[in-house]
Amino acid sequence: QVQLVESGGGLVQAGGSLRLSCAASGRTFSSVVMGWFRQAPGKEREFVAAISWIGGLTYYAVSVKGRFTISRVNAKNSVYLQMNDLKHEDTDIYYCASKGTRSGSDLNHYEYDYWGQGTQVTVSS
Repeated sequence: QVQLVESGGGLVQAGGSLRLSCAASGRTFSSVVMGWFRQAPGKEREFVAAISWIGGLTYYAVSVKGRFTISRVNAKNSVYLQMNDLKHEDTDIYYCASKGTRSGSDLNHYEYDYWGQGTQVTVSS
């Protein structure tokens, strides 16, 4: 089991910034890729960004590329999502997730094994 705890969400004005953190514990050696997803009520979970623990390969959704940056600190088993130039449409619950293999798509939430409880991000327009 891998336990994930997100933090850093909150209320921010459009154009502002927030930094989300995700701390992993437990069988972290089984985690290969970490992802950030977001979901609004009644909508499907949407890919935001992903990063591999080894090599730091990154992937971004088109909607956030150039505004969001995913990073990791292996020694702390932590992943971060720096969100700049936030827009009202970025308002969602953001989830951190762990994927135990490089096979399959890092962009598909079905491929991820463990999830955090989520953190609310609200951007006022």
